[in-house]
Amino acid sequence: MKTLSKSLLVAFLLTLTSVSFAKADVYMSFVHPKKPVTFQSSLFTTTEGKLRIALNKQTGGAVQVRIVNRAGAEVFSKQIGKNRQNARLQLDVRNLPDGVYQVSITNGVDTTTQELTLATTPPVTATPRLIAFQ
Repeated sequence: MKTLSKSLLVAFLLTLTSVSFAKADVYMSFVHPKKPVTFQSSLFTTTEGKLRIALNKQTGGAVQVRIVNRAGAEVFSKQIGKNRQNARLQLDVRNLPDGVYQVSITNGVDTTTQELTLATTPPVTATPRLIAFQ
């Protein structure tokens, strides 16, 4: 009977200490939250009608890239993983309808937003020339 009570006491103490350590980790994550990763981004368009996004960031946190139209519908979304330091995206926006879009890049705390305007220029028709012989 003594061995049973001793083994139960040891099991109880081990359980109690493991639970207290688990709660300490959860508590510490709320008291000292992780600092969000910093990132730098650049956007530019190509003559072929593509949007290029260059992103450099620290490791240890994810960054989300989104394109949203005026109505708020998401057109594109990509999450750059926490272990990557840079990403180069090339998006074909020729098939999107004309309008104003927002490109937002966020790490969960800081967000950069750029406006992207797509407009199709009407085709230029040549003025008819009159050619006469005398």
